[in-house]
Parts: sequence; C-alpha cells; structure tokens
Amino acid sequence: MLTTEQKEQFNDILEELGKTLDISETQYNNAVSSYEAVGNQLSKEDSALAPYTPEILPQGSFMLGTMVKPINDTDDLDIDLVCQLKGKKPNWTQSDLKQKVGDQLKANATYEDMLDDEGRRCWTLLYREQSENGNEKYHMDILPSIVDSGYRMILEKAFSATELEDIDELAIRITDNEEDDYDIETNHSEWLKSNPFGYGRWFYQQATLDFTKSFSINESIQPVPTYRKEKLPLQRVVQILKRHRDMMFNGDEDKPISIIITTLASKAYSKETSIIEALLNVLDNMGDFIEERYSVEHQKVIKWIQNPVNDEENFADKWPDFPKKQINFYKWLKQVKVDINNATKKEGFILFRNL
Repeated sequence: MLTTEQKEQFNDILEELGKTLDISETQYNNAVSSYEAVGNQLSKEDSALAPYTPEILPQGSFMLGTMVKPINDTDDLDIDLVCQLKGKKPNWTQSDLKQKVGDQLKANATYEDMLDDEGRRCWTLLYREQSENGNEKYHMDILPSIVDSGYRMILEKAFSATELEDIDELAIRITDNEEDDYDIETNHSEWLKSNPFGYGRWFYQQATLDFTKSFSINESIQPVPTYRKEKLPLQRVVQILKRHRDMMFNGDEDKPISIIITTLASKAYSKETSIIEALLNVLDNMGDFIEERYSVEHQKVIKWIQNPVNDEENFADKWPDFPKKQINFYKWLKQVKVDINNATKKEGFILFRNL
C-alpha cells in the first residue's frame, strides 16, 4: 500500500512522463496545418465534392488526447481524420464517393506523389518533411463519410451536454471496399455505420472528473482543436499503457491495438484524481471487461471486447483468426501489471523514467 507521500511522488513522476510522451506543439500544429490544406483541396470550387461542403475533422487518439510520439525516429505518427460530406449525388455508390475523394487529392500534384495505395476504408497521405529537428514522418488516414444535414449542430450539442445521450445520432456512414454492396448501393443510409465521434464523447464522459468545471470537451471535435499540455488522469494512463506496449512489441504487427487498450482502460477507470491510483486500478480491473460470447461464424466461444457505442462491434474480432494477437494481448497485460507494480516499489522508480 502506497503512502500519501509516495502517491504524490509517483504522481509527479507520471505527470512528467506523460509530458515526454506527448507530441510537441510544433508537431501538433504542423499536423493541423497539413489537414487543413487537405480540406481546402477537397473543397475547391471546381471539385465534384464542393457542393457537399467537405470538412476534415480529427478522430482517434488525436481527438482523444492520447497520442504518443513514436519510440523510434524512423516510425510514423499516425493521424486519423474523417472527411465529412453533407450529402452526395443520389446515384453515387460507396465506390463513387471513395474515388471522388481520391481523384480530388490526385488533382494536386503534391498529394498525388504522397498518396499511398487505396485502403479498405481510407486514403492515406504519407508526409516526409525536413525540419530543423530532422525528418518529420507522419501519415494521415482520411476516411470518406456522409452525414445528414444538421449533423454539426447535433455534434456540438452532444459534446457540450453534461449527460451522455443519443450517442447513435453521432454515427456517420462510411465506404468499405470489402462490403458486398460497395459498387451498387446508392442509399447512404444502407452503408456501413461508424461512430468515431460517439466513441470520443463516451471516452470524455469516462475521463472527465467534473463536467461543470472541466475544460470544454467541445474543443476536441473542432476542425482545429486546441493543443493542451495538461491532461486528465485517464488520458495519461492510456498514454503510459500505450508506451509500455510499444516498448514491449517494438515493430510487431500483432501487438495489442490502441482501441482495445483505450476501451478497456476507460471502462475500468473509476474517476481517480491521481494518475498512479488510476493506473493501478485500471491494471487490476481492465481484464474484467473482456467478455466471452458464442460465435456462430467460428462455431465456438470467442473473446469479445464490445465497442461502447455499437453493441454489435467486437474490437477483438481479429483474435479468432489471428491467435497471436490474443496471446500477445494477455502476455502484455500480465507483463505491464508486473512492471508497474514493481515500479511502485522504491527501487522501481527507474522503470517509469525509462518508458
């Protein structure tokens, strides 16, 4: 059991550790400038997309405030973005919309050179920039999507409210070239549904200690969210867990994925105000939120980590087909518990300093 003095010491260490894991304000601003420029390209007057007011918004760790800088200088920052269109031509299929976005990016010679091969749901731009600090490597995954009129108002309202309500209203419709109707379905309400902003709203509900006194979480879903040096305890916990994962599985494609770590940590978090108490509690309890359900597809019981804003989505859906992913997750969870518990002993301070 840690004394009050020890908790304060560890909290200071973890707060300083968290700051070293953050991307710099310069990196942050460069990323924002880059995706603003992409938004301008997609909404040019002569673009087929212009009538539908394309808007680029951050999602994922960039929106959640849980991004960590890579442990290797050769690794990319991964920035996830949503390209929202307010409607489309009635005869456009998913394929049509995806290609229109890709074509408009290719219409700019710079982006044409940077554009990676078409992904399942996204277009990816590879940034390889020289700066005073050396190479700056990052890539942007741009997810084409359709929203209905009035969506921005719904989004702003949801991120301003003190209560978590009507999360499903934040869902967007996306393209997916592995769907059977990819080339034929023109009714976007029948397209695959995704809810990155609903997830973001849920995460902040879990993370925020007092909505009436907290910073405005509405800023996190603005086209240009504010760079913040101060983080909530849950945000720091997720960053620390992701860093430990990265160090343990450096370069391994079967490492535990961030959405699973973030979701389980968020479900286990109990509004602790101290980072060390939050971290220890999360590690003790996050495994309890992994369910077991019978899968008709696999004809057996499988692990299930439910998307908190979509009851039908299992974040561990790849585990049955790629068993190493499940093995590695449990190997990581066991090791991070050992390492953090050892680090809370006097001789273990060095581990936190090495993350």
